[in-house]
Amino acid sequence: MTKNHNNTPNTPAKGIPINQVVLEGALDIAQKSNVNILLLYVDGLSLNSELNQLNFNGPLEIILIARSDDHFKSAKKYTKKVVQIPEVQLSRMGQIKMSVMLALSKHYLKPNDHFVYLTGLASGHLDTLMLMEVGKEYEIFQSVDEPPLTERIKRTVFERVLSLALELAAEGREGKPIGAIFVIGDAKEVAENSKQNIINPFKGYTEKECNILSETMSETIKEFSSIDGAFIIKGNGAIISAGTYLLPKIVTEDLPQGLGARHAASAAITAATHSIAITISESTGSVRIWRQGRLITEIEKAPPAVKP
Repeated sequence: MTKNHNNTPNTPAKGIPINQVVLEGALDIAQKSNVNILLLYVDGLSLNSELNQLNFNGPLEIILIARSDDHFKSAKKYTKKVVQIPEVQLSRMGQIKMSVMLALSKHYLKPNDHFVYLTGLASGHLDTLMLMEVGKEYEIFQSVDEPPLTERIKRTVFERVLSLALELAAEGREGKPIGAIFVIGDAKEVAENSKQNIINPFKGYTEKECNILSETMSETIKEFSSIDGAFIIKGNGAIISAGTYLLPKIVTEDLPQGLGARHAASAAITAATHSIAITISESTGSVRIWRQGRLITEIEKAPPAVKP
């Protein structure tokens, strides 16, 4: 169920702020639908006035979604359950998918949960309400922060790689769009199903020196992102290699139509190993997540803003 209020004036005719109207509607829908979880995007709110009206200790569990650092810090004053999504332009559905993934990663949500998601423009107003269920595709998170067969993938590592992928998809490199693959986890098996295309720029460094969780690695990753091939990353965040060709022996057949070699390789490597792959499409800027040979979810790049 979706209610869109795009291009609605910020104050209705009777003088009631639109955010208050939409928020009250979301609470009413949650109650009537027997849904006990609300995900609320706070960058579109006047925090002090609107969040003060909510009962964070009531039967409705409220998870706040923030984009900017200021809103994230403010939201933490109300509840511990706050998710910060990357500060890049996302479509409405991209924002929702990212929020749900990170909420699952933090164990605020679990598969089969039903929830109401209320979102809108940053520094604008709430305009989109959705009633949703966490689908089975999010079983990916059962292997995040849990000990799978070969290697544990830390939640923070997955989140960091996904955030970097979204930044690269939004910004490109030197004004040009890029395509990239990040393979996380089961590094030994992944290495046995790949070969180096160039001299490995990460060879010879300690795991501490080349860990993706280090802020100093962001520019390094972005610099090497234009190299053909994949980044191989251990579950603890250590970057094993860049410019690596994936050569899995398994061939997947149910690849979504229109996806090319980069996505086929990502599907195949996750079918052959206990890894997660994140891809950036050079043509569309979409970020896709792969697990067990399947496309788990796609986060679309937001369309360019229309100039007045």
